[in-house]
Amino acid sequence: MIAKQIKGKDFYGVLAYNEKKVEQGVGYVLDTNISYGKTVDMTQEFNIVRQLRPRLGKAVYHVSLNLPYEDTLTDKKFVALGNDYLKGMGFDDNQYIMYRHSDQEHEHIHIIANRVKFSGELVSDSKDYERSERLVRKLELKYGLSHLENIQLTRKASITHQEIQKALRTGEAPIKLMLQQYLESAISNSKNITDFITELSKRKISPKFNISKSTGRVTGISFKYDGIIYKGSTLGRKYSWNNIIKRIDYEQDRDRRIILETNISERRTGGAFEENSRTARGTKEKTKLAARLPDQTFEQSKSNMEKAQSVGLIPSTTDDSPWNAFTLELDDKKRFKKKKRKRKHSRL
Repeated sequence: MIAKQIKGKDFYGVLAYNEKKVEQGVGYVLDTNISYGKTVDMTQEFNIVRQLRPRLGKAVYHVSLNLPYEDTLTDKKFVALGNDYLKGMGFDDNQYIMYRHSDQEHEHIHIIANRVKFSGELVSDSKDYERSERLVRKLELKYGLSHLENIQLTRKASITHQEIQKALRTGEAPIKLMLQQYLESAISNSKNITDFITELSKRKISPKFNISKSTGRVTGISFKYDGIIYKGSTLGRKYSWNNIIKRIDYEQDRDRRIILETNISERRTGGAFEENSRTARGTKEKTKLAARLPDQTFEQSKSNMEKAQSVGLIPSTTDDSPWNAFTLELDDKKRFKKKKRKRKHSRL
């Protein structure tokens, strides 16, 4: 099962989204502790309790619980699962409404809850992704659901809808989540940049450092894993370059060499070597072709000349003919001298 959490500011928008699914016949309400009615009225009821925390920006909690394709639950079981999830995340005295959707191939529910409790207390969002993943693993066992690979997932940046769909189809953890875990382990086991690069290599991760042409400073970092390239910042702020170097020892002048060598190595393994090889092979083939061309051209010219001679278009140029290149050159000189003498006589 995959849980995707979103925190927002507006109850109306998320309620309207789910009510539209109801109108389209692909959604219905499973459970709620508010008065179910028009979207505006339900929004007002949520906002009454929200006013207990007037300075709170994101009071809306929205989570979707997505089952693998092969799993199914009755409405009653889904309600129990949803309530167990809410309580496990700290929503034990809060407003909520639970919808079940049927617009996807996999079964899933959406829960909208108020982060502000009836008592005015606030449900903490500290490490909520990590807490959610641990809770989901427990609920999978409780409700007999299929679960992802036995891997401790540390979620730092939300995964996309496509990644969720793929994970549900294959039963494998999304690559982004796996990469986040590997990076966290690599950083924890590294004291400096050299250690960090080594730890990444052990996990078959290739880093690429973005270097400013004007200053020579490292401005960012990307990671290539399983043929996919992720910018560090897209995996979460924790894995941006500026935050990574806060956790390991880095000096620009000292580490410049190892960073440049890593970039060069990554380019070679990334296909540049193969491209150069193809270029070299292409150049070699052209050289071979050029080496054959003179002989082919000569043979072709000779053949064409022989055909011309056979039809009487040009005379033969063999040595036994008086009209070879040498005699023609002498005749030209003689004609030039005669013309010169004639010009002198005419002037006289």
